[in-house]
Amino acid sequence: RLFKQEGTCYQQVKRVLHAAVPDRLHGRERETGIIRQFLREHVGGRRPGSLYVSGAPGTGKTACLSRVLLDCKDELAGSKTIVLNCMALSSPQGVFPAVGQQLGLPAAAGREGVRRLEKQLTARGPMVLLVLDELDQLDSKGQDVLYTLFEWPRLPASRLVLVGLANALDLTDRSLARLGAHPASGPRLLHFPPYTREQLTAILQERLGQVAGDTVLDAAALQFCARKVSAVSGDARKALDVCRRAVEVVELEVRSQTLLKPLPGGE
Repeated sequence: RLFKQEGTCYQQVKRVLHAAVPDRLHGRERETGIIRQFLREHVGGRRPGSLYVSGAPGTGKTACLSRVLLDCKDELAGSKTIVLNCMALSSPQGVFPAVGQQLGLPAAAGREGVRRLEKQLTARGPMVLLVLDELDQLDSKGQDVLYTLFEWPRLPASRLVLVGLANALDLTDRSLARLGAHPASGPRLLHFPPYTREQLTAILQERLGQVAGDTVLDAAALQFCARKVSAVSGDARKALDVCRRAVEVVELEVRSQTLLKPLPGGE
C-alpha cells in the first residue's frame, strides 16, 4: 500500500520522459517554421518539390515533422499524405511497391512498377506528400532508387512533394551529385544541429514540469545530464533516456526500502 502511494510520482515522471512528440519543441522553432512554410508553399500551392532534412539521431527531425503534420492537418486535408520509415523495407527497391500500395495501384515489380507510379504522379489529381524517414536506408548501387525518387517532383505535371529525413549531412552531395546540376529544381536542404546544453536542459525541465508535486530530479542533476549528453552527441532522446533510467534506479531503491517498513498500526 505504501509503495503504491509513494511510487505514483515515479510512474508519472517516467511517462513524461518518454520520447513522444511534445506540443512544443524547444530550440527547433526555426526548423519547424521552415518545414511548415515549405509544405504550405508546395502542397498548398500545388508546386512539386523536395526537401532533404539531415541531422544526427535525436536532433528532432522526425519529431518536428510529426508536429508540423499534426498542426497542418486541416491544410493538408485536400492532399494525399504518405509516411514511410525506410528501416521497415526489406530492400531499397521496396520503396516503390510500398508507395504504389498507398496510392491504390495494383502490385507490379521492377521497372513496370516504377512506370506506373510515374504515370500516376503526373496524372491529374490531388497533391501527394511523400515523407521518407531514415532515407539513408535507400542507399543502393548507382543510387538509382534515390535518383528516381528525387527526380519525380521534377517531371512535367508532377504532383509530388517529397520530404526525406536522413542522418547523413552530405547525402545529396556525396550520393546525388547529379541533382546539383539543376540547383533551382534540386532538393531544398535543412540541417538539424545537435542540441546544446541549454536546449537539453529546457527540454528536460519542460517535461518534468508536467508532473505535479515534489521534484524527483533536481536542477543540478538535469544540468549534469544535459552537459554530458551535449558534449557527446546532443541527442535529446539520450538525455530523456538517461533521466528515465535514473528515476527507475531510485524507484527500485524506494521499493526495497518500502517493503522493509512496518505497516501503520503494526507491531
